[in-house]
Amino acid sequence: MKDALIQKTTAFFQETFGKVPEKIVLSPGRINIIGEHIDYNDGFVLPAAIDKIICFAFEKSNTTTSRIVAIDLNQEFEIDLSKSIQLSSTVWHNYILGVLKQLQDNGFDFSGVNCVFSSNIPVGSGLSSSAALECGFLFGMQSLFNLDISQQNRALMSQKAEHWVGINCGIMDQFASVHGLENKVIKLDCNTLEFEYHNADFKDYALVLFDSNVKHSLFTSAYNKRREQCEEGLAVIKASFPEIKSFRNCSEAQLLTLKDKMDAVVFTRVHYVVKEIARVSKACEALDAGNMELLGQLLFETHDGLSREYEVSCPELDYLVELALADDVVIGSRLMGGGFGGCTINLIKKGKEEAVKQKFAQLYQEKWNIELKTYDVKIGNGTSLYKPS
Repeated sequence: MKDALIQKTTAFFQETFGKVPEKIVLSPGRINIIGEHIDYNDGFVLPAAIDKIICFAFEKSNTTTSRIVAIDLNQEFEIDLSKSIQLSSTVWHNYILGVLKQLQDNGFDFSGVNCVFSSNIPVGSGLSSSAALECGFLFGMQSLFNLDISQQNRALMSQKAEHWVGINCGIMDQFASVHGLENKVIKLDCNTLEFEYHNADFKDYALVLFDSNVKHSLFTSAYNKRREQCEEGLAVIKASFPEIKSFRNCSEAQLLTLKDKMDAVVFTRVHYVVKEIARVSKACEALDAGNMELLGQLLFETHDGLSREYEVSCPELDYLVELALADDVVIGSRLMGGGFGGCTINLIKKGKEEAVKQKFAQLYQEKWNIELKTYDVKIGNGTSLYKPS
């Protein structure tokens, strides 16, 4: 699949510009194994780059004008870099423009490019195609013009590009897209950006995503409310335990002593956060020990917390996890991402994936009259240059 995408992108570039590209860049989407809704609660996340990618082909245009072609959309635009960069009414343009603006704002010396790109990352499925677009385009510019940008700064600049577009995302998506390694997950501290790799050998199990194909519109208001509730709960914790500076320093035992001092809903939100922070560390231990059954159990526990305590699930996602719980060959499942729709991530016994996909798709269709999309994913490398062998 990757080779076909590279061939398609390269051939399109040659047809469009009459020559072979100077650089080919591969930039991946990402999953998050565990650690949901705790990036803004001083916790850790456990993302990984995946084998779903955007392929870019680049050359210098040797002018101040850049021409960017989105093959899959059959759309293109031009930008004159001698003029001020402004937001476009076309959303995908803005991710590219945001990267160019970051390069300008940081004083880098570059000129125009010709670029085409194509993707096999399912759009709107929560696999961070926008981060892959930003990180890949930035790495192509860096490679073409020999710009001195560290991996960490590449992730941060890509994040700032998305902020400029108007999406106030955290750092996880861009960090995973840049720093990913094949068969490794990244335990990332979203505050300090300290990170460590852990093995991602899932042994006899495969990673499969089930896309609910629903998007409930509660996310923004609910997200802001959850943040307020967590801040309120942390203030109560700090008042009773002055030595605790953040949720990661608070044990479940300490929190339980404060149940009567907190609003009931605030307590359930905070209880989820404290337990999820602990689950990330347990998940790393499970991966290092090759204990997939424990990892799967942790995924089920996370979903239960997201659904009952943090209340960011929805009936369709809960149904998919219920099906997983009832099926012996699925050892772990949870909603992945912000919630209220999107995908579940599942650990399924190798050799049984197709049977499970067909069974779940049929039951899901019968229950909701909605098509269930499925994606097999493997842990892959971060944004990189492709060099033909």
